[in-house]
Amino acid sequence: MSSTVLYMSMSLDGFVAGPNERPDNGLGDGGERLHEWVVGGDGEQLDGGDREVLDDFLSTGAVLAGRGTFEPAGGWGGDHHDGVPIFILSRHRPAPPYAEWPAVTYLSDVEDAVRRAKEAAGEKNVLVHGVGTAQRCLLAGLLDEIEIHLVPVLLGEGRRLFEHLGAEHIELETIQVVRGREVTHLRYRVRR
Repeated sequence: MSSTVLYMSMSLDGFVAGPNERPDNGLGDGGERLHEWVVGGDGEQLDGGDREVLDDFLSTGAVLAGRGTFEPAGGWGGDHHDGVPIFILSRHRPAPPYAEWPAVTYLSDVEDAVRRAKEAAGEKNVLVHGVGTAQRCLLAGLLDEIEIHLVPVLLGEGRRLFEHLGAEHIELETIQVVRGREVTHLRYRVRR
């Protein structure tokens, strides 16, 4: 059965983007440091734990993201990976050219978006992107797993991943820890 899995690179102090995040600076100042483990900051090819985690990430069958993640990323050119369907949570109609991309569907209801993404993914997982989408899914009881790619850097400021969840505790179960070259991959199941 398909699971919704948040895959997110994060600094040790909890930031997923640096300060001054805006549409033309989607990761904020210095935020690209959080993704160097994927793109090989020093030009080396991924191997070992990093390759295993990236392969899992790219084997997902659908993507669920918010507009604030999707549009600053240029909509991934209408194809996140391998032509999988992309579901965007938004209360507003898509702007061109996003409206014409056949793999992209805009939805305003989080439950409907998760249901449709899981149906589209079949037996594969749904890759969840973005802070707002992750928080909405988590609070609605619709996020199954969280995979954090913990990068050994302190950004000091920026956008935090789990800032607006309220006071209620959300329990997690550790299901995997993978040591990469410059990152530690932590995977948790959300307990219900």
